[in-house]
Amino acid sequence: MPSARPEAQDRIARIRRVLLGLLVANLAVVVAKLGVGLASRSLAVLGDALHSSVDALNNVLALVVVRVAAQAPDEDHPYGHGKFETLGALAIVGFLSITCFELSRDAIARLWGDHRAPVVSTVQVAILVAGLGVNALVAWYERRRGEELGSDLLVWDAAHTKSDVYITTGVIVGLLLSRLGWWWADAVLALVIAVLIVRVGYQILQRTVPVLVDQRALPRDEIQSVAEGVSGVRGAYGIRSRGGAQAKYAEVTIAVDRDTNVVSAHAIADEVERRLKHDLQLAEVTVHVEPC
Repeated sequence: MPSARPEAQDRIARIRRVLLGLLVANLAVVVAKLGVGLASRSLAVLGDALHSSVDALNNVLALVVVRVAAQAPDEDHPYGHGKFETLGALAIVGFLSITCFELSRDAIARLWGDHRAPVVSTVQVAILVAGLGVNALVAWYERRRGEELGSDLLVWDAAHTKSDVYITTGVIVGLLLSRLGWWWADAVLALVIAVLIVRVGYQILQRTVPVLVDQRALPRDEIQSVAEGVSGVRGAYGIRSRGGAQAKYAEVTIAVDRDTNVVSAHAIADEVERRLKHDLQLAEVTVHVEPC
């Protein structure tokens, strides 16, 4: 199997180090929340633990997906394997859907039948507050590193992790209300959590689907303006673009004077390619030349 370029290998190595650190942090949070949930018999806390366990599963999935996405272009994948990273981000939506369904079902069952309020101690609340702090730090760090490394997977997983912050905040509020005798608060907040999970899943879909279906990566006018700014180009048309945060590709046809010789036309095309890569941060540009 072909190996990636040295710079790509370094990028993947750094992404994997981030994911390994996040996996350790997420596993610690899962254990803490699960312990509190079982001890207090809180549906919302158990749901929160389930949601956090999805974060850990996402990290494991990401470690596998990033390894595949790092492979260099080959005969069957001339544009590389970057979309496997985007596909992995889409799989997160599947995990979120399962979490949302289970949590909603249990919350409705609690409201319909079992009205027992969870019993939680001050120490257990403190543990959840500490978990909240870890979630906030992980989400901030993962998003920052994702943007620095141009990793869709890290950025989108950070959005998922950020939902843990909202969820844990709601869980803590629900537990405090339950201590005041409001038995229904735990189940109602569990349903609110489910709605937040749906929102996060929708946001991920908004960013993954355009990449997977090759939606235009850059406005046509931007590419046309840069191409036509090169000396010798009479016009630019047949413009296409695709890609995501990791890499963008474009294709453009330029019109040159019919009297331009082959060497000069080739030089003009090379300059258009160089200018587009530099000005618009494109990974690869295909330039076709037509006489006019």
